[in-house]
Amino acid sequence: MNRVFYRQGLMVFFLLTMTLLMAGCSQADKAEELYFEGKTMGTTYHIKVFAESSKVAGVDLHPEIKQVLKDVNQSMSTYIPDSEINQFNQLPAGQVMPISADFRNVVAESIRLGESTKTLDVTMGPLIDLWGFGPDKKPTKRPSDEALAAMVAKIGVDKLELTDAGLMKTIDGLELSFSATAKGYGIDKVAEVIESHGFTNYMVEIGGELRVSGIKPNNITWKIAIEQPDAEPGVRKVHKVIEPGTNGIATSGDYRIFYEMDGVTYSHLIDPVTGMPSRHDLVSVTVLHPSAMTADGLATAITVMGMEKAQKYAEEHDLPVYLIGKSDNGLVTYSSPAFKPYL
Repeated sequence: MNRVFYRQGLMVFFLLTMTLLMAGCSQADKAEELYFEGKTMGTTYHIKVFAESSKVAGVDLHPEIKQVLKDVNQSMSTYIPDSEINQFNQLPAGQVMPISADFRNVVAESIRLGESTKTLDVTMGPLIDLWGFGPDKKPTKRPSDEALAAMVAKIGVDKLELTDAGLMKTIDGLELSFSATAKGYGIDKVAEVIESHGFTNYMVEIGGELRVSGIKPNNITWKIAIEQPDAEPGVRKVHKVIEPGTNGIATSGDYRIFYEMDGVTYSHLIDPVTGMPSRHDLVSVTVLHPSAMTADGLATAITVMGMEKAQKYAEEHDLPVYLIGKSDNGLVTYSSPAFKPYL
């Protein structure tokens, strides 16, 4: 069964206006822009690479990029019947499945983040199904406490065993979904392709997640804008502009995708510990990390934590994190000590 992990509402970022982004890019510049776009993982991608004209002559990155993204999708999409992840999901408990290097990288980091945060769980598919989530679906009835408790007991990254031989589940019915980490991993793989050709000034974006490196022409730094979470529906406003340096950037929030049932408003983010959709005060999380995959996973996990626990986690792990929360007096913000250099 295909499952979607509604990880965080709409992933949002703004590159600044094209005028600002390309300011100073005149005919006198020695740098040339390579631009690629397309579709992958059920969304779109946009890529910019800046390099001296002499270095890009005869270089065709796009076929390599498309092949890398195709390979990642074939490995990790639950919408492809014979994908690697679906093959694992159909296995019985106790059977070790040899896995590709890409699959190993993502499952290993997903397990690490799950153990560290307790709020990211790539085995949550059955719990999400229990609530009735899925493409274009929303719950109509709250599961019973007994059903939730029974389901929570049947999920968890502790029920995965990753060894040199491959990956195994310890209980039947356990399934994986990498929707909180696969896009970020795809970005990292594209960045590897770009850097393998000696290019260090680039931006890779897939479905709102990004990774930027180096600078733009004329020594202009990359500038990324975080969206204002309480803007009017259909209106997108800039909340704050940051200079992320060379990093992956992920922004997560529950302010655009939510639902109301029995007079209670819930987000689409589920806490794997309680089995309940989150109802706390944290509405937007931006995370910077050298790996877009890690930033992607952390943004989801930290959003589920709520403002107080998120601040504590960011400080304890020295993470560059920017939080926007809601209060009776409007929005409140928090920048972790590690994030302040990017403001």
